[in-house]
Amino acid sequence: MYVLLSKYFDGVRREVFDADLDEKSTVLLLRSRLDGSIQGFSTLMRLDVEIDGQGVVGFFSGDTIVERRFWGESLLSRLWAKAVFAEADRIKALKPNVPVYWFLICSGYKTYRFLPVFFRSFYPNPYRPTPPEEQRVLDTLGETKFPRAYDAACGIVRLKSASPLRPGVADITKERLRDPIVAFFAARNPGYFLGDELACLTPVSHENLTRAGLRMFRAGVERE
Repeated sequence: MYVLLSKYFDGVRREVFDADLDEKSTVLLLRSRLDGSIQGFSTLMRLDVEIDGQGVVGFFSGDTIVERRFWGESLLSRLWAKAVFAEADRIKALKPNVPVYWFLICSGYKTYRFLPVFFRSFYPNPYRPTPPEEQRVLDTLGETKFPRAYDAACGIVRLKSASPLRPGVADITKERLRDPIVAFFAARNPGYFLGDELACLTPVSHENLTRAGLRMFRAGVERE
């Protein structure tokens, strides 16, 4: 996992990677059918916070990468959806009033573009402002997970040991800036090339899935 991550991110330190992995509760792995080698992975942890006496659950995505030749595949997304929605459904069955969110940080536009593809509501959003209640959830999760690195004024996480994407992985060119989603990401996170991370939030609910999101979720469940 460390070797694969280092292939696409610059300055990844082994001790930082190990410490980050140790705090996670779930690891999703993609392995080659031929030799069992790791071709992709994503890590997850659950954050439980309280806002004005209301419990809130956030599922935080940590290190995530897929080998370049599989970038067009959706298997990791389907595995993620299966795992996170299963946990969210369990939480809501026991505590219907507890909202569940996906909390993620993005140093590359490709990760941010997952949000409009799969979710109806997500923040920050290029087409509408973040509602105050959602902003408070985002800030609370950001300050809980990154107490010394989260800048609530701009919604950016600046890690002390930042690992920016290597050149050629997710460069933002003039052509790509024609995409309003990419342009919005670049405007909100101008230090992305230094490893700055844009903090993002989306409700985890079946109602919040787009048509593409529903197909991804159903495909993940049907593989069981």
